[in-house]
Amino acid sequence: MIDKLVIVESPAKANTIKKFLGGKSKVVASMGHIRDLPKSKMGVDIENNFEPQYINIRGKASLINSLKKEAKNAKKIYLATDPDREGEAIAWHLAYILGIDPESVCRVTFNEITKEAVKSGISNPRKVDLNLTDAQQARRVLDRIVGYKISPVLWKKVKRGLSAGRVQSVAVKLIVDREEEIEAFVPEEYWNINLKVSDKKTKTPFDCKFIGQNGKKIELHSKEEVDKILNDLQNAKYKVTDIKKGERKRNPAPPFTTSTLQQDASRKLNFAIKKTMSVAQGLYEGVKLPSYGVTGLITYMRTDSTRISNEARASAKEHIVKEYGENYYENRFYKTKSEAQDAHEAIRPSHIELTPESIKDSLTADQYKLYRLIYNRFMASQMASAIYDTVAVSIDGNNYNFKANGQTMKFKGYMTLYVENEEKEKFEKIPELEIGEEVKKEKLESKQSFTEPPARYTEASLVKTLEEKGIGRPSTYAPTITTILTRRYIEKIQKQLMPTELGKVVNKLLIENFGDVINIEFTAKMEEEFDKVAEGNENWKNVIKEFYTPFEVIVEKVEKELEHVTLEYEESDVPCEKCGRMMVYKYGRFGKFLACPGYPECQNAKPIIETVDVPCPVCGGVVQVRKTKKRRNYYICENNSGIGQGCCYISWNKPKPGEKFVPSNETDVALLEKEEKKKTSKTTKKKSSPKNKKKTSTKKKTK
Repeated sequence: MIDKLVIVESPAKANTIKKFLGGKSKVVASMGHIRDLPKSKMGVDIENNFEPQYINIRGKASLINSLKKEAKNAKKIYLATDPDREGEAIAWHLAYILGIDPESVCRVTFNEITKEAVKSGISNPRKVDLNLTDAQQARRVLDRIVGYKISPVLWKKVKRGLSAGRVQSVAVKLIVDREEEIEAFVPEEYWNINLKVSDKKTKTPFDCKFIGQNGKKIELHSKEEVDKILNDLQNAKYKVTDIKKGERKRNPAPPFTTSTLQQDASRKLNFAIKKTMSVAQGLYEGVKLPSYGVTGLITYMRTDSTRISNEARASAKEHIVKEYGENYYENRFYKTKSEAQDAHEAIRPSHIELTPESIKDSLTADQYKLYRLIYNRFMASQMASAIYDTVAVSIDGNNYNFKANGQTMKFKGYMTLYVENEEKEKFEKIPELEIGEEVKKEKLESKQSFTEPPARYTEASLVKTLEEKGIGRPSTYAPTITTILTRRYIEKIQKQLMPTELGKVVNKLLIENFGDVINIEFTAKMEEEFDKVAEGNENWKNVIKEFYTPFEVIVEKVEKELEHVTLEYEESDVPCEKCGRMMVYKYGRFGKFLACPGYPECQNAKPIIETVDVPCPVCGGVVQVRKTKKRRNYYICENNSGIGQGCCYISWNKPKPGEKFVPSNETDVALLEKEEKKKTSKTTKKKSSPKNKKKTSTKKKTK
């Protein structure tokens, strides 16, 4: 008989906690959820007040039996799943499976996996928080209803296997809307005039920007305007008319929340959102360190709070004063947004004494990079401001006004450890000047520019927008982006998120027919409703009922309206070689393809082959653009069979006119040939596989 059975979600977390519990204790993992809604049907009994029809997850029978066996052999069972709504729901399902009363004191949580936190959690068990569980159920049930009611419309009108979702479809809409803005954007011309001058004492050059004339600001939009000013300034003398000196403080950013960690890791480490969360999970659950054993290095990584504990604050102060001095420390408190779930702290290091450099050898390269980012951001958040000496100089020439701004760092403060945006730290150094002093013109030049369209979303900027608009919560950002990438509604090209043709078609159909559900305001409103459920101020089934009544009417209306409507596909100039009809463009999982409009009588379909306008550098043939499994473009000659025959041209880089191509010197080519051989090999094996051969009976006929 064991004294304590502690059930966590992952084996890594179990291994870390084991060493903190003495006596007859055992720590096991549930491997995430053990019960969920079925995949084969909606699994929500709408007629019975939206009762969820949970089932044990397929493939987890042996795990469930093992947990039941362990539970029977334990005096006390503690459900120690993650400290968020999802973790609370897993604890609730475990209680059901193991026959534990959720109202009993069986639930423990740890915001960080340290000896103190684990022992404190075990010493202070509580009931399962049914409000948090209900909030998770509300989200799960609502998303299941939306998906199962809307997705079939996409199957009928676009393609089977597609899906719609309350959050994922809004994320796609944001990306499609941004692309439409870019396409509709009309650039406007504008000009800048830059003056480079130097002082007569030190002859130090510095740049000044044109502001206006006679104290009035002027915007320049044509070459004629610019030429007139340049002409007026041909023989001008330049004098300093004003000097303003000051001091500027720059404050550190607060410690990381899930969203800000994802954004910073994307910007500074080039980590995808999914990768950031995976690496952070490993740091939270524990890493094996010499002299420490398996140790959790950061606090829980799904949070939108910037609060930190008094103990962490005291440890940070001690470390900063010891390493940098008293003047580098400042006791700071950060306001958490009113809608944030403040159940646990911001993301911070669990052990201040474990500096990134001191444990570098025990971490993978990715773990070290992310831990260093988290550690430095947290420590910087408790440090003194950076201080700059600033100077603004006004210079006039022939009544035209120019301005130069400069600053020098006086005290580095928190920037000793962490700089949020390095680009902001590049400033002009201006020499000591006096009012009335004449400066020498070194160069006067103009530059034509055009306004640019809004930037496409990156994973980081999409997360930032979702958070600002109240769409989703920390735990949903990574899976949402992963889903729409997997579904091929969007693609990632050089970090930019762009809608595919399929994504545009699906978005158009959803917005035109389900605009009341697939919109930012509705999605944000539902998040607020879930928060009310979590706080115990709303019944989760009432939230679903209020949504479902009008939603059902919309679905029925759309199904009737679209019953006899067929999507009109764009016609191509390619005739079908089987029946002669002109083929049309359709959209599949991997994007646009050509299909015969005579389906199902004629089922001819073929891919659209994209080509480049530069001939093959080896044989002069047509160069095609293809994609790897990871959707990366590569270039291959139409005469390259991929199995070492024909033309050898294949490269990651787009061919250039007149370039020479030497296969033996191109490592990319070797890799691509290997990949192409794998594809060919798999196809050959599939064709010759015994599974694909007709079975021949070996039984003898009896007369």
